[in-house]
Amino acid sequence: MKNTLQLRSKLVLGNLLSLAVSGLCGWSIWFSFGPEQLWLAIVISAGICFLISMWLTQTLSDSLSALEVGLLNFKDNEFSVSLHGYGEPQLDAIAELYNQASQKLRNERQFIYQRELMLDKVIQNSPNIMLLVDDNQRIIYANDAARHLFNQGVRIEGMLLSDLIAELPHALKQALDSEHEGLFSIDGDNPNSSDDDVETWHISRGKFSQNNQQHHLILLKQLTKELNRQEVAVWKKVIRIISHELNNSVAPIASMVNSGRVLTKDVNNDKLELIFDTIENRTAHLSQFISHYAEFAKLPLPRKTVVNWDNLIEQLAEQYAFKLNSDLPTMAIELDCVQLEQVLINLLKNAHESGADKDKVSLSFQQVNHPLAGIIITIEDNGSGMSSEVLSQALLPFYSTKQSGTGIGLPLCREIVEAHGGHITMQNRAQGGLSVKLWLPKESVI
Repeated sequence: MKNTLQLRSKLVLGNLLSLAVSGLCGWSIWFSFGPEQLWLAIVISAGICFLISMWLTQTLSDSLSALEVGLLNFKDNEFSVSLHGYGEPQLDAIAELYNQASQKLRNERQFIYQRELMLDKVIQNSPNIMLLVDDNQRIIYANDAARHLFNQGVRIEGMLLSDLIAELPHALKQALDSEHEGLFSIDGDNPNSSDDDVETWHISRGKFSQNNQQHHLILLKQLTKELNRQEVAVWKKVIRIISHELNNSVAPIASMVNSGRVLTKDVNNDKLELIFDTIENRTAHLSQFISHYAEFAKLPLPRKTVVNWDNLIEQLAEQYAFKLNSDLPTMAIELDCVQLEQVLINLLKNAHESGADKDKVSLSFQQVNHPLAGIIITIEDNGSGMSSEVLSQALLPFYSTKQSGTGIGLPLCREIVEAHGGHITMQNRAQGGLSVKLWLPKESVI
């Protein structure tokens, strides 16, 4: 490898050379014109030294100037500038490193740009509603689904959220005005809905800071499309078939256990008794397990009678403790009292199992006369509430966060309430815990 002097050594030698040349020239002038021309010798020597130094450092100056321009371009997010070689190994190495960094930044920017295009395409084609607003509730970003829901497909960036939601259905407007996450339902009077079915939605929120500004992300997800009525019907059919086959096996096993006990009643064998007890307990558990699913699959149509609220509250209080936070309804409303009691028992049971204080579980009623007459039943607790993920799936059959849960309780509540023409909503409370609301119309709306 060819040895080359370091740039620093070349600069030092160049300075020494310029001093030597300028000194020699000065000495020649002083010798030729005598001591009286010493000032002339000094001026000419300094000028020669300056010119030689400028010539020797020209390459370094050019390279540093080019590097400065390149770094300023980096600062302005411009990575297209490249540096050429100068014939000086160390300067060429710096130029090569700069060019490599510039190329890598160009590639990274192209990669980020392509990824942003892909992400934007995914978001724009998503059926979920996505809004990004600032602290002043001004829309910064919205996807195509949001533009169609709020403004008939016209761009809404720069508009105020309050102006957009002014004409929306009350339930949707209330969900967007609130800071809570949860489930809510929109009746068929939604102008953007193509049918008269009740639509169930989930709203979730997030916050993040960008460029020293707080941003709020709002996501709206329609749950009705995830598991429609045809899918529920298929699940119910599967459950009925499995339940039938399992019952055909469980019943003979239970009968054989009883026969075995009779045949071996004179045999005093503890191990034999333990075997019979184990089989009997497991078959009983399996029968109970099957019955939970069969109850969901074979839910009968409501048999409506006028509700006796005093009797209903008394029967509920025998099952689970709660605090009644309102007067009982005076409206004469016809519901299936047995099914309604089952719904309220399931919800009170969930409230007690949420870690809530027993004296903080509450039940309240609200009579509504406009736009549709009906009853709103609210059950609240101060437990742990639900995460956004759990809330979005809580009403789907077979989804449970409990180790021994069947995932039937809340879907059964939903089936019963919707069979009455009502709907169920859930959201976390600001002070902690969960709030579940049941809307039951006086007259059927399905």
